[in-house]
Amino acid sequence: MTKQDPRKILVIGGVAGGASAAARMRRLDEHADITMLERGRDVSFSNCALPYFLGGEIEDADTLRLLDPQTFWDHYRIKALPLHEALSINRQEKTVRVRDLQNNVETDMPYDLLYLSPGASPIMPKSIEGIDLVHVFSVRNVQDVEKIAEWLDTKQVKKAAVIGGGFIGVEVMENLVEKGLQVSLIDMAPQVMMPFDHDMAQFLHKEIVDHGVELILGDGLHSIQEDGVTLQSGKKVAAEAVIMAIGVLPEVKLAKEAGLAIGETGGILVDRRMRTSDPSIYAVGDAVELTHFQTGQKTKLALAGPALRQARVAANSENDMAEMVPGVVGSSALRVFSLNAACTGLSERACRAEGIQYQVAFVVPMDKVGIMPGASPVFFKLIYELGSGRVLGAQAVGQGAVDKRIDVIATLLRFKGTILDLKNIELCYSPVFSTARDVVTMAALTACNISDGLVKQVMFTQLRDLHEEGALIIDVREADEYALGHIKGAKNIPLSQLREHLEELPKDQPLYVHCRSGQRSYNAARALMQLGFEEVYNVAGSFVALCWYEYYQDKTQGRDPIVTAYNFE
Repeated sequence: MTKQDPRKILVIGGVAGGASAAARMRRLDEHADITMLERGRDVSFSNCALPYFLGGEIEDADTLRLLDPQTFWDHYRIKALPLHEALSINRQEKTVRVRDLQNNVETDMPYDLLYLSPGASPIMPKSIEGIDLVHVFSVRNVQDVEKIAEWLDTKQVKKAAVIGGGFIGVEVMENLVEKGLQVSLIDMAPQVMMPFDHDMAQFLHKEIVDHGVELILGDGLHSIQEDGVTLQSGKKVAAEAVIMAIGVLPEVKLAKEAGLAIGETGGILVDRRMRTSDPSIYAVGDAVELTHFQTGQKTKLALAGPALRQARVAANSENDMAEMVPGVVGSSALRVFSLNAACTGLSERACRAEGIQYQVAFVVPMDKVGIMPGASPVFFKLIYELGSGRVLGAQAVGQGAVDKRIDVIATLLRFKGTILDLKNIELCYSPVFSTARDVVTMAALTACNISDGLVKQVMFTQLRDLHEEGALIIDVREADEYALGHIKGAKNIPLSQLREHLEELPKDQPLYVHCRSGQRSYNAARALMQLGFEEVYNVAGSFVALCWYEYYQDKTQGRDPIVTAYNFE
């Protein structure tokens, strides 16, 4: 192409994927004729920040809008056309039929290269009675949250139901509570946030119910009425506003009707350079099918970060820059009131589904030196492959910087690192930021100890069964800690006195040793194993994790607690 004959590049869809592809193409080709079509009112906005407008953390909806059409033209010479819907693609003629929604005029726009970024639409099942009522909303764009905010304010809404416990549902729930509403969070799954394992989700459950939310799990939506919702169990929940957040579906209608290949997951099929089955058409973002980096399985991932990387690769591919998307690992983070949660890679659930033999190292260290103001525990779960020690994934929950710990693991996953690699990574240290042995280092050392046979462990999640079986549980915390709350029937022998009380411990039955977090009990287990006790197990996570884990289940299932008092410190 020459300056007199520039490439015509047409981008369908703005926001993260489309806008990034268009801007990258401009940086690589100053002479291209670039047009971006957006069906909605806003061509570029912060999709992930939408829920935070509802709670007032973002005060002005205008700040959600990142770039307007004039800015796109002034900065990039990109023609950004909001309220323009792509109706069909003529691949033979290389044109797109476009409707101007403001003027109801249709035209054919030519292209040399076409980039699809149609995104994904919220699932709003028509089979649910009442789904079309005026107080039922989804969250996809700025207009959606503006409508919700207007309804909440003009109707002086006191009670709301959020259907779905994924990222959007939990974030909307948090912000509605911050706004002062009584909120019910409802999900047919047995937990919120399915990327996390069930044990890690319990920490989030506790935080949610502690903030007055009615958390209803294992019960799906049946119908919606003007004054609330009815669940599949028959339970009725009062609500003057209903937010649907049960998931999204990739927008593939345009691609499918154009004859482009669709993948096995229902997303647009692309290669590692984001090219579709038509070499002149690329696709990026929530609508495409991706490959999981670790398993090789096909998947979809509705996250902004991967969409931005895909857009860059798609633009580079047409400018003689060899680059490929290596696959996704699903790194993500979430705030739930005072807790932060993050995860990456494979969960236990995913490992079982893939038939991968794995082991878990679970630690509860402090996020920074304990004497520093604001220091708090981090519940950190490291998952690695048996035998090879290859790190498979991690999950973290705590009040501190859990995201940076998970980012370390996400980086390691890209290079197929092992627990030995993780143990030897040199990380930054200052008492105000971390401990000299950071959370991830502690997890790696624990994993190495398990792999080397230095300790046998059971997870804190097994303590209820062990208690009910009458197992001998040894609490090695100090007496004053024990008095504040302990496992019923547990024998208290502080670590500081353990060697003087060996005669009180039988050698012919297993001993399950715990402390506050699992560190002192590890030392106790090592001592006992060298003093003639063969069946000694350290309880990973120990008492503090047990209390968090048991709390929500005890409260909702009405079962008898196995602890005399919960201790969350």
